[in-house]
Amino acid sequence: MGEAIDDLNTPLGQDAPPRSARRRIPVLPVLTGLFGLCLAVFAGFALFGDGRGGGEPAVLVAIGEASHPDPASVPVPAPVAAAAVPEPAAAGGQRTVTIIDGSSGARKSITIPATDPDIVTPEAAQGLARGTATPAAAPGIDPRLQEASRHGAIPIAAGGATPVRAYAAADPRGAATGTPAVVVVVSGLGISAAQTTEAIRRLPGAVTLGFAPYGQGVRKWTAEARAAGHEILLQVPMEPFDYPDNDPGPQTLLASSSAAQNLDRLHWHMSRFAGYVGLAPFMGARLTADNAAMQTVMSDAARRGLGYFDDGRAARSVAARLAEAGGVPFARADLVIDQVATAGDIDAALATLERLARERGTAVGAATLAPVTIDRIAAWAATLADRGIALVPLTTAMLKSKSS
Repeated sequence: MGEAIDDLNTPLGQDAPPRSARRRIPVLPVLTGLFGLCLAVFAGFALFGDGRGGGEPAVLVAIGEASHPDPASVPVPAPVAAAAVPEPAAAGGQRTVTIIDGSSGARKSITIPATDPDIVTPEAAQGLARGTATPAAAPGIDPRLQEASRHGAIPIAAGGATPVRAYAAADPRGAATGTPAVVVVVSGLGISAAQTTEAIRRLPGAVTLGFAPYGQGVRKWTAEARAAGHEILLQVPMEPFDYPDNDPGPQTLLASSSAAQNLDRLHWHMSRFAGYVGLAPFMGARLTADNAAMQTVMSDAARRGLGYFDDGRAARSVAARLAEAGGVPFARADLVIDQVATAGDIDAALATLERLARERGTAVGAATLAPVTIDRIAAWAATLADRGIALVPLTTAMLKSKSS
């Protein structure tokens, strides 16, 4: 049988080689030897090789003395066209921000100014404290009631004087304080130039105006408002429950931030303009419900002699309790006048405000800046005295609340 196989494997016409001439290669020993050799090479590399390259390609570079070409011989690159993306503003420079209303999706771009010559700078405030500088503040701003901060001058109580009293408007009732009185606070000024100007021009001086801190002309508008007899408030952007979908803007005070960070942001807002009697929330339903965060705000307001106005839109606000504990002049709105922003509903809310004033002596209403709101309040206020009701500034209710 073996011979038959050999005959089949032999090329035609050739004799098969003898058995002794054919060698069989020992496959298993050869494979074993090769495997052992690979292991030895690997072990040697692991023990004695330099693995700092981590298997990455390496390049040898000859380092010699650097040459210093003639600057005139260095080619100047061609100028590159400016990109369409705005560069971030330098420290102290103005910048443009966009505020997005989470409920309506409306976008509003506003420019935050860098400086304002009408406000006492930190250097000037330090000079005033040393008695080596002459105040150059805006008309009606007491330089003694300003303190230097890293953001600019901010209000401070000094020598028994406080901003809430120094910048309070007079009660138009005079000695006849028994007349029922209504307080109206219109907020949201300082962003829309047209609506801000219209509110200052059309609303009676006894209406208190709340200004957001972002508008480029906010310092000019607040000065005009005070010259027209209005008390003004600083609206501090505070975190709402749906933040950041509903974003009050840059430097918003957040419930999750540290007390130091919120205090620094509060001082940034305080430095935007001067002459306000107190603070008010700009949105802020979540932050005003947070005891620790609001304690930071109220403690600083107390130290600086400022009041606090609660616009009544946040049912869980702890502001009233903390203001009472800290001795902060405080007032809360009894109703929101333009909760439904139609002429008929606003007129009905103003009638309710009159009724509350007759029942309680004083009633406080809050409203937002909108053309229909300004129109209805202006028309209502023109006939208010004929019905035996006085329109009074906010501090009348704030300071009465504190004294009682």
